[in-house]
Amino acid sequence: MNTIFRKSVLGIAGLAFTGGVFAGPIAAHAAAPVHTTPAAVQADKPAVDMAKLIPHGVQGTQSKINLNDEQTANAKAIIAATKKAGMPERAAVISIGTSLQESKLENLGHLGDANDHDSLGLFQQRPTSGWGSPEQITDPEYSTTAFLKGLKQVDGWQDMPLTKAAQTVQVSAYPDAYAQWEQQAADLVAQYWNS
Repeated sequence: MNTIFRKSVLGIAGLAFTGGVFAGPIAAHAAAPVHTTPAAVQADKPAVDMAKLIPHGVQGTQSKINLNDEQTANAKAIIAATKKAGMPERAAVISIGTSLQESKLENLGHLGDANDHDSLGLFQQRPTSGWGSPEQITDPEYSTTAFLKGLKQVDGWQDMPLTKAAQTVQVSAYPDAYAQWEQQAADLVAQYWNS
């Protein structure tokens, strides 16, 4: 069974398995890609259509960070809230891309002097701007739902580049900064949407 698993992992990574070249489970795991699609990870789950996740292609140089357990849980919470709101995968990509820019998917509390005004949570929403109370804004489901409510009010958001849709909701001083996170956001949605 271990040999079958090893061959499957190598096949997914696009490598030809040749006897004796890769020995042992360490080499097999090292050859596996960091991000795989749900179809590659779980054969019983339908794959997410990447063309729907990134309909315009990515804009500019892409950034990527390694996520810890808390950040991964926050990405999953954004996906769950998007599903609960009845919105499509593209809305989750925009939401996660926005959160990657605003907080690196960390649910930030008040940062003292380093804080941008009274911005809090995954989306750096401000209580004084009407996003909700500090307790609400630091709840991942609430903050995502609030972001999605704003996104729904943007005519044609489904057909906009991520950075334009995010900027219309967030009104950031750095409107083009969201674009750099589109690939990682799409990869996260592809990985966790059907899990």
